[in-house]
Amino acid sequence: MDYQRILAAMDLGEHSKLVASRAKAVAGATGAELKLLHVVEYVPVEPMGEALLPAVSIEEELVTGARKRLAELAREAGLEGAEQQVIPGTIKSEVLREANEWEADLVVLGSRERHGLALIINLTEDAVLHAAPCDVLAVRLPG
Repeated sequence: MDYQRILAAMDLGEHSKLVASRAKAVAGATGAELKLLHVVEYVPVEPMGEALLPAVSIEEELVTGARKRLAELAREAGLEGAEQQVIPGTIKSEVLREANEWEADLVVLGSRERHGLALIINLTEDAVLHAAPCDVLAVRLPG
């Protein structure tokens, strides 16, 4: 069975274009619909009290900036026609939620080699790999 819906989780880092190109290649080969997703993970220093209003404003600015960067990335990767979504939240939770709600049959994300203490930490790509309702393609990133 070919993939019908591919969700590409983008971190908007220096190697995001590589992840986008892998997702584009699989979508092109299978005729799948492609969605680019970026999750803005912002936690205000003081979630309660007077600092709440500035924190909400900062989160809105981060989401707006991420939308612009995701649109640039889509243009650079030749994916202007792909759906683009930027949402605030926890990366692991939102990627899994979106994969479920959108009924994705493949999640594409970047993965870096880990050493030392980083092996012990609950990594986003590991959590998605083991909890996703579908296949996961982990694109090996340089460095």
